[in-house]
Amino acid sequence: MRITIYLLTVLVITTLLSGCLVIGKNKEFQPFESTELDQLVPGESTATEVTEIFGAPSKVVELANGNAYVYKRTVTKGTVCWLVLLTFGNVEKQHDQLVFFFDLDDTLTHYGLSLDAEKAEYGFPD
Repeated sequence: MRITIYLLTVLVITTLLSGCLVIGKNKEFQPFESTELDQLVPGESTATEVTEIFGAPSKVVELANGNAYVYKRTVTKGTVCWLVLLTFGNVEKQHDQLVFFFDLDDTLTHYGLSLDAEKAEYGFPD
């Protein structure tokens, strides 16, 4: 009788603790290099030079006084844990974004840079 209770207890605990842990990463990402940015001079560089260095932009935004070229790089990290009675997970997506602003003559006026992609983390919900 005692062995049956012991085996039943072990079986129940094993069943409740069995599960699966999945960790995933989706990286649409190649970092922006500072040497590439150093080649560009506001007031002198053109949209053609920017596309030669960085390739086609992710998005082109038409503005009243010119255009903006948006380059976006993304890192997504996720963690999911499935247990028999409980499932929980977390997905975090962070971006690096570089935006170039051009006047009506396609001359670079200025640019902005946001570097957050490497801040993406694996983890469980808070």
